[in-house]
Amino acid sequence: MIKIGTFSKISMAVLLAASVAGCSSWDSMSRRQKSTVGGAAIGGVAGAVISGGGVLGTVGGAALGGIVGDQVGK
Repeated sequence: MIKIGTFSKISMAVLLAASVAGCSSWDSMSRRQKSTVGGAAIGGVAGAVISGGGVLGTVGGAALGGIVGDQVGK
């Protein structure tokens, strides 16, 4: 059985890989889209730190960061 800490680390690695892959088309993105992606990345990291690597904290932080980034990018 996978421990929560191991699962969190794997999840963060997958999230990082998906973020990097999403940035491959960075040039064709609008300013608002770039702000949303940046906010989601920062929010995900902040959520992981605050929750001690918890999956819900990481996902919640990414969602909240994406919303904030979207609003800032308007």
